[in-house]
Amino acid sequence: MRTYSLDDVHETRKRRDSWWTVYFVDPVACRVALPVANHTRITPNGLTVLSLVLGVASATCFAMNQLVAGAAVFYLSFMIDCVDGKIARLKGTGTPFGLWLDYVGDRIRVVLCAAGLAYGQYALTGEVGYVVLGAAVAVLDLFRYVNAPQMKRVREAVRDERQGVAHGPAEPLGPALEPMGPPEPDDDTQPLERVPRPSGFFRRLNRFLARHRVRSHLISGIEFHAAVFVVAPLAGAWALIPLAAVAGVLLLANEVFLVYRMWRFTRRHAVASSRESREHVLV
Repeated sequence: MRTYSLDDVHETRKRRDSWWTVYFVDPVACRVALPVANHTRITPNGLTVLSLVLGVASATCFAMNQLVAGAAVFYLSFMIDCVDGKIARLKGTGTPFGLWLDYVGDRIRVVLCAAGLAYGQYALTGEVGYVVLGAAVAVLDLFRYVNAPQMKRVREAVRDERQGVAHGPAEPLGPALEPMGPPEPDDDTQPLERVPRPSGFFRRLNRFLARHRVRSHLISGIEFHAAVFVVAPLAGAWALIPLAAVAGVLLLANEVFLVYRMWRFTRRHAVASSRESREHVLV
């Protein structure tokens, strides 16, 4: 059996990732992945199940008002969730079912932890605000992870339509929104439209972030989870609602911005397609 090095594990890291993962999770996850790859036969799916079990344990701690323990176990659950992807890429043992399991497991963990946090604090204080907090966290997370693949499908549909215009009509290979070629990398940093390159400070900032593998948008679902389930519980019960509210507003603002970019992109594509159609009629 091949022996892997830490450099091999580092090669499995994403080209760009959330700053929370880059600075606070990957350094640990890579060192955990190394002995897992070299000395165990555990599969990526097995690690995903372990991550989900730890997520349930975290939710239980939150429900029992053990905030520090819940935060620590949630961090451990997310770290193991990062390890499973590294093992899958390192050994080439990832499966389509594993992608589904990882996706669904993440959603279950967040919903259970939000419910546990809300229940624990409501049982202790009787404040309805904590119930609202749990519901809002679950809804925002589900919106984020429903919205992202739908925006990706829109990009793919427009890209396929452009290819059809460029190369002429072709026999349909499936439903209109299904990709007709190999899937593009699932990278949130992929631009939705061609815009002038930033200059000055923002260009230097983007280059700095790219050198450190950090995505250009600094608030995503991962940072939202970290704020609600790790940072706020460690700070104490007083921080749960304020930090969750701030993180939620920032996450929602980021999602609205991404939807706005997609809307502009589709409008420009519609105008370009209409112009090309008129030119074809004239010819």
